[in-house]
Amino acid sequence: MAIIGKIREKSGLLLIVVGVAMLAFIMGGWDSMFGSYSDTLGIGTVYGEKVDENKYRAAVDNSMMMDQQQAQQQQKEYTQRDQDNSADRAWSMITEGIYLQKEFDALGIDCSDKELESYLYGLDGFSVLPDLAQNFIDSLTGQFSPRLLEKRIEEMENSSDPKTSQSWANNKLQLKESRKNEKYFQLLSQGLYVTELEAKNEYLAQKEMKNISFVVKRYSEIPDNEIKVNDEMVKKFYEEHKNEKKYESTAGRDVKFFDILIQPSKKDSTNFNLLMAKLKNEFVNTKEDSLFVLSNSDFKFFSSQKGLAFRPENDPKAKKGLTIPLAMDTVFKMANIGDIIGPYDDKGKTRMAKVLDFNTKLCKVRHILLSVPKDDKVKMTEAQKLADSLMKSLNKDNFEEYVKKYSKDPGSVDKGGVYEDFIDGEMVPEFSKFSTTEPIGKIGSVQTDFGVHIIEVLDRKEVKFPLLAVIEKTITASQETETMISDKAHELLYKLDEKISRKSSVMEKLALFDTLAKKEGFFVRPARIFEENPKLNGFETKFAEDKIFKLAYDENAEIGTLCSAPIKDQKRFIIAMVSSIREKGVPKYEDVYDRMKAEVVKERKAKRFITMMLNERNLDKLSKRLNTTVNKAEVTFANPQIPNGGYEPEIVGSLFSGLKNGQVTIPLKGEQGVYVIQLTKSVKAPVASNYNVEKEQLLNSIKAQNDNNAKQALKKLAEVVDNRRFAYLGIKREL
Repeated sequence: MAIIGKIREKSGLLLIVVGVAMLAFIMGGWDSMFGSYSDTLGIGTVYGEKVDENKYRAAVDNSMMMDQQQAQQQQKEYTQRDQDNSADRAWSMITEGIYLQKEFDALGIDCSDKELESYLYGLDGFSVLPDLAQNFIDSLTGQFSPRLLEKRIEEMENSSDPKTSQSWANNKLQLKESRKNEKYFQLLSQGLYVTELEAKNEYLAQKEMKNISFVVKRYSEIPDNEIKVNDEMVKKFYEEHKNEKKYESTAGRDVKFFDILIQPSKKDSTNFNLLMAKLKNEFVNTKEDSLFVLSNSDFKFFSSQKGLAFRPENDPKAKKGLTIPLAMDTVFKMANIGDIIGPYDDKGKTRMAKVLDFNTKLCKVRHILLSVPKDDKVKMTEAQKLADSLMKSLNKDNFEEYVKKYSKDPGSVDKGGVYEDFIDGEMVPEFSKFSTTEPIGKIGSVQTDFGVHIIEVLDRKEVKFPLLAVIEKTITASQETETMISDKAHELLYKLDEKISRKSSVMEKLALFDTLAKKEGFFVRPARIFEENPKLNGFETKFAEDKIFKLAYDENAEIGTLCSAPIKDQKRFIIAMVSSIREKGVPKYEDVYDRMKAEVVKERKAKRFITMMLNERNLDKLSKRLNTTVNKAEVTFANPQIPNGGYEPEIVGSLFSGLKNGQVTIPLKGEQGVYVIQLTKSVKAPVASNYNVEKEQLLNSIKAQNDNNAKQALKKLAEVVDNRRFAYLGIKREL
């Protein structure tokens, strides 16, 4: 099998496959060429009906657009994983909309245009939505402005840009859906209650206490490899326990895999060092630092702005990419302008930096912002007059009081108007100049694009943060090295295929894969696919994930089936094998073998401990015999955690089921070990006139989980099938 994969990879057949795939892509996908792979599932179903693919795609586009905009605002990369998350949210929105609409129709829940208007503007008992309250504020009153919101809606509705008007139509629809959701879940919450008996039981569970002394022998005291367990014992345990709920199998596939890293060779390292030496010599002599950086650095960034100085990597105000390793901090502080520092390692990247300048002032100020629309000269004049008036009575003692009363800066009001640990150039120019040049204690005003600022300089420290031009490179394996590693991976896969194909037993195949991988120095990991939520984690690329899916769900796949060729996943090759084909219900022996073997080991340890502890009821004598200590603890029924013991709900439950003061238990098998316990004292709960506090606590807890629990129940009732990944890969699946 592996050798066939090698031939395919190196031959012209690959060109044919790629050509067909490219043609399919151009024509709109495999389905358009070969017909639908499945007439029953599509991309998924709700209540047995196929989800509309066009609506889903539109929802994905909208979700991705919003998430990408948010990522840009936060200066974060919008990755492939982020795109997947956006698509998942779109899927949840579409499917939830279907099964919730069924509920809305049954209950007659709707949202009229009049209700939506009240919902948006905070009329007829509604509160203004937080997002609207923050974004549509009257500059004079500082309060929500219905007029501004109405103006914005009219602009969007009457826009000549179809995208803008359509965007509002979509938002309006989503707002109506949001309101219907609120009404539905509010209706559900009205049916939630806690009985007096439930509240009383909760009170007793929290307040009744058992003081105990105990001796425990923990299972961890005996290494697992000292307990001899054979397959017959595990098989017997399997037959006795396979129908238990905790072992119930969910439909899906498992794959075992290990990776062979694509790492640079010694030759690659030598060539890389020569390249860095060459670049350093050119960096010293260049007069065009910006052009040199943009032409030669993997980190395409250059700026001479002082506000973009580099800080030590542990500085909480450091910006991503603009950091210095702690080990290099002193080196940079002692450097002179024009010096080249490095090459040095920075989080796996190799950097060298030219010192352009230093930022030397670290500031702390507080301010009051009198917000004014940009370019509104009339309001700017009014705001300046107000600032001048305020400064007549403003001082260090009442400054915070004035901040709360007048400042419109949401980023600093809650902190008393304080901004600290910022350097020259990080704030707008006028604000920065005042902060860095005026004496400490000075109170004055400046005008910026945000309005008028009344500023008090609180503190200023001397620092030495360098402004740098950085060349960043990452050493990578050459094509020659990657080819050598690829050949090694193919040879290893061939060896695995040859040996595993000789085995007929499923257990032998699974064990042999682990053994051979370990012998070669590789670590085997599992990849589990659940058909109800088909995802894979732990892979860098979609390509690798797709290969694993196709391996697991190939129509000829069986346990022991290996990938036909090593799977490239960025900087590694993966060798994978199908390790489980699961159906819902009673698990197969091989699927729970490891779990059940661990239980058998624990049982045999427990039997050994019980034999050692059985005939001694005096805890002091027992502890001496076992060379351990007598522990004391207080436990409640509400918290089945035994201090110095472990989480033991069954054992704690037994202490509250009739054990009398002074009595000593027989050895009790727990989750963490075997216990012998003496009940020293039972503390009754104080008499309570009512259980209103417990009732409220329980009710709040139920309400907090209500929405999610209801959605999960409706999703189960609707039998939502997510078939997107299988549809994308053309994998046939019938339920």
